Amino acid sequence: MIPQETIQQIVSRIDIIEIINSFVKLRKRGTNYIGLCPFHNEKTPSFTVSPSKEIYKCFGCGRSGNAISFLMEHEKYSYVEALKWLAAKYNVEIEEKETSPEYKQQQQAADSLYIINNFARQFFSDTLFNSEEGNNIGLSYLKERGFREEIIRRFELGYNPEARDTFANAALEKQFNKELLQKSGLVVARESGLQDNYRGRVIFPVHNQSGKVCGFGARLIRKNDKAPKYINTPENEIYVKSKILYGLWFARQAIDKYDECLLVEGYTDVISLHQAGIENVVASGGTSLTPDQLRLIKKITSNLTILYDGDAAGVKAALRGLDLALEEGLNVQLALLPNQEDPDSYVNKWGASAFSTFIKENKKDFILFQLEFSLAEAENDTNKKAQIVNRIAESISKINKAEDFTKQQDYIQKAAEILKVDEGGLHNLVNKFIREKISKDEKKLFQQENFSQQPGDQITEIASEDQESLDLIKDEIYHERSLVRCLLEYGLNDWDDEKKVADHVLYDFMDDETVEDPMLKKIINTYKTWYDEKLEPTAKSFLYMDDLEMSNAVVHLIEFPYEVSDGWEQKYEMAVPTREENYKTDVVSTLRYLELKKIKKLISLNADELGKTKSVDRQMLLIQTHTHLKKMEMQLTREIGMVIMK
Repeated sequence: MIPQETIQQIVSRIDIIEIINSFVKLRKRGTNYIGLCPFHNEKTPSFTVSPSKEIYKCFGCGRSGNAISFLMEHEKYSYVEALKWLAAKYNVEIEEKETSPEYKQQQQAADSLYIINNFARQFFSDTLFNSEEGNNIGLSYLKERGFREEIIRRFELGYNPEARDTFANAALEKQFNKELLQKSGLVVARESGLQDNYRGRVIFPVHNQSGKVCGFGARLIRKNDKAPKYINTPENEIYVKSKILYGLWFARQAIDKYDECLLVEGYTDVISLHQAGIENVVASGGTSLTPDQLRLIKKITSNLTILYDGDAAGVKAALRGLDLALEEGLNVQLALLPNQEDPDSYVNKWGASAFSTFIKENKKDFILFQLEFSLAEAENDTNKKAQIVNRIAESISKINKAEDFTKQQDYIQKAAEILKVDEGGLHNLVNKFIREKISKDEKKLFQQENFSQQPGDQITEIASEDQESLDLIKDEIYHERSLVRCLLEYGLNDWDDEKKVADHVLYDFMDDETVEDPMLKKIINTYKTWYDEKLEPTAKSFLYMDDLEMSNAVVHLIEFPYEVSDGWEQKYEMAVPTREENYKTDVVSTLRYLELKKIKKLISLNADELGKTKSVDRQMLLIQTHTHLKKMEMQLTREIGMVIMK
């Protein structure tokens, strides 16, 4: 974990305009900055950044956050990765430390697995080159496949002997933990003890982005119809298959140099191409592409060429990753190898030059290839063609980066020509899918802005029965949020000669029932703890905390205020008070509404009891109470009417 002191050093140096301007062209407007939103297509800028509040908000798609959440959203970083990016930018040295027993235990397990894997890598490599069985079986097989010794050593290939427990015994002699050995997937537990899991197999170490061995692939050499050809490491603390690309550690510099990543299916495809001098290549491990794998590629290049077998299965495997790749903003092309060749067999048969020439001449744009392939399958079937139109429109809608707007329009024009449909109609269909996605995002945003499901559930249940009650609940949510916003924005301002706004709100006004929303309560309690500790909390205190849920909730509470137009004072000869100057009015208005909420609740409870009691004396007392509460309600209503709302 990154120490809190280091996080504060990083946060204190953050310039949100400088950071976001690295990715989005911003221009000043009033006290804020605006630009085209990087999260959805738009022609008119609606993406607003406030340097004073250190937040951004798009008024088109609703996305909002701070500098760290922008990096997490735009660059697909984790919280820690975003902090490390900022630390590198601002020259802050990071010394990580464990802050919890759980984290420490997880780190210890990860470190131990890396040590075990490194021992295994050395053991398998030594067995391959320095044992009779390794030479005769493992090395012989690899050389028959055309692999030279230098490439075998570079990729650190190895061999696990046929004997039941050769590796297991070697690992136990080194006193490795039995449970961690099993978690690594290298051994399995049997009644007779630990046994090797990869017996009689060639071993392919899998390296992570820093070059450490995080897992293994093991290929069977002997003929055995019952055993799987490949076995892979089970997922554990350091090996998550969906987040790994085989060969990326060796390919990263070539990918950057050529600004293109070639994606293949298998280990041997990668090794054969590297051996032939084509080094900008990685493998997905024979599974469908995942968002995490695509993001690994996007960090180095935006250009992805997928190389798969030319059969129908290969084509469909490639198409499965299309929409994901488009959503990540990748320029995707596809090259299908002829005659059921794979990259390994093709490069060995025809050589590197012929391979590169074939790819260059035969790679096709992914969307247009999908269109042509689907039309060939559909033939003259009208229903299938209608499905293709919808599928292509949905795929084109996934191109959602603002800078790719022209590309999206080009796809619509070309697809309309190929499909022989009206271009305007296809454009409308693409926009329909975009609107549906934005609608889904807005629903998620609405849930986030209400912070918990309870008010939303309550609204859903009541909406069809009682609109007045629905409006009341919405008002309660609004005014609870307004109270917390006032606390965050004005809490340290003077209330009178003796107290701050925070003193009045927290100690004179609030009780346990003033705010019901769990997240709002959590924010208030955190604020109160800091305030009592004399830390002078503000909204910014919450923006960069590691509790991302609370941080995001605070971002949604902070409003972008309206700004007075240039020349207003000269034209109308009157000054317009700022929100800061009007803060007491803002606070008073919010507190009065919440007082009114309390009184309405008391009136309701009083009326319920009046309907149930049979005691005449009790009835008289409740009637008097009702009269008193109604007078208070009328008084508050008049006061609220006199308050000048912002």
